[in-house]
Amino acid sequence: MTIFNHAVGVVLKHEGGYINHRSDPGGATNYGISLRFLHARGELDGIEEFDIDGDGDIDADDIKALSVQDARGIYFRYWWSKYNYHLLLDMDIATKIFDMSVNMGSRQSHKLAQRAARADGRLLKDDGLLGPKSFKGLNGCNPDILLGALRVQCECFYKSLINNKPEFKVFEAGWLVRAYS
Repeated sequence: MTIFNHAVGVVLKHEGGYINHRSDPGGATNYGISLRFLHARGELDGIEEFDIDGDGDIDADDIKALSVQDARGIYFRYWWSKYNYHLLLDMDIATKIFDMSVNMGSRQSHKLAQRAARADGRLLKDDGLLGPKSFKGLNGCNPDILLGALRVQCECFYKSLINNKPEFKVFEAGWLVRAYS
């Protein structure tokens, strides 16, 4: 739990509080938890769990009502535990991959991590799935080399995303700070 507590603290710092930016495809967001996520989970797990304000629907008011503890619980269940980030032995690497996953999606972040491992000679299939081979390869990397490569992979991903979707340019400065922190 120590690594999760550190990692979720970093994510919460990067994500901040409530925002409803017109260029964000996730819609209203609080602590990094988006309305799009709540809708999707509500359809899968039942509306009751994600109807934070208890009014019978999932909308921006639920995002506004989300507490830090709610966000921490969601991150633990739907990211940290689901993707077994506790199997990453280095706190900085676990934190970086978790933060990337929250921001750009798990599959994309895992592909970037698998590619970044090449900087330390690990040839991992970049399929976006973290299984035993990926965990072994990532844990076998020099953490400083891997962290540097993860940061470069993030920057390249963000710049490519902005190139393909110019409306995301508004997020560039924040994304690049996040990439290198």
